[in-house]
Amino acid sequence: MTRLFSTRRRRGLAAFALLALGACQTMTSEPVAHTESASAPPHGPVLIATWPFGQQATDLALQVMQAGGSALDGIEQGIGLIESLGCDGTVGLAGRPNAAGYAQLDACIMNGPDHNAGSVAALEGIVHPISAARRVMEHSPHVMLVGEGARWFALQHGLESVDVSELPEKKQAFASQQTTPPDGEVGHDTIGLLILDAQGDLAGGASTSGAGGKWPGRVGDSPILGSGLYVDNEVGAAAGTGLGENIMRYAATTLIVERMRAGLDPQSACEEVIHHIAARDPRGYDLSICFIAIDKSGRVGAACSNDEFPYAVTTPAGSEVRKVSAVQPR
Repeated sequence: MTRLFSTRRRRGLAAFALLALGACQTMTSEPVAHTESASAPPHGPVLIATWPFGQQATDLALQVMQAGGSALDGIEQGIGLIESLGCDGTVGLAGRPNAAGYAQLDACIMNGPDHNAGSVAALEGIVHPISAARRVMEHSPHVMLVGEGARWFALQHGLESVDVSELPEKKQAFASQQTTPPDGEVGHDTIGLLILDAQGDLAGGASTSGAGGKWPGRVGDSPILGSGLYVDNEVGAAAGTGLGENIMRYAATTLIVERMRAGLDPQSACEEVIHHIAARDPRGYDLSICFIAIDKSGRVGAACSNDEFPYAVTTPAGSEVRKVSAVQPR
């Protein structure tokens, strides 16, 4: 029986910041320029993740699967590692705080074979939001839980929490200002991880602490199915990173998967959706959004609106960090 409101070790936020220092800089290879999807899938599982630090997630996820774990186990543990490390200051409790001075975390997970999914948003104090999202998927009748409800649920399922006793004071201090938080969000990266397993099934997950300095309660694209992550076991999967508002207003990962359904390879599908958004958005290509994608045959691709984008690809044959340049405006 699940223990109500139980926690395992409690650690302060400062401890996570110290653990994260330098830990996410490890890469086993320099980024390799890559401009088109693989012509044929390699043998065995294929894993792709956002950003160079995503290589640590893909490598661990592959090890988990090779040891007998499922693709979902790989997603949870691979992303969980990045949450623990606080990579790039935008994932996990070591991520940059919101405008009130504390972290609110978002995550989601999706399983291709049964099209099931779970999501949490504005989650406070829980070390591994990706684990909370998986438990929402597997142990609740819902798809998404937010705020205090998500925290209560996570605690009920024994997930680790840090001490959050200082949060009421921070919230009260922020509320007493009675002013709109200033603009000036900093950083908005996400760990997105997609897996095609050896049986040909797909799974995906995403986790972020969101933009630093965001308004309390702000939720970006990462926990929104069809925006920050989408998986269709008949076609492929996609994940996004960058400025979430510019992704979620277009349900971008759904669009990518549907373009793969129509016959595009993952690289072309990512690029076409950026062109689609830029043609409709007043910002044009100045969107600060990037995508990764994988199709049912194991081909992978990535694209970015207005900057170079490094991403990680891992198979049993090897692991590397690739990069793509910004799409060429039309």
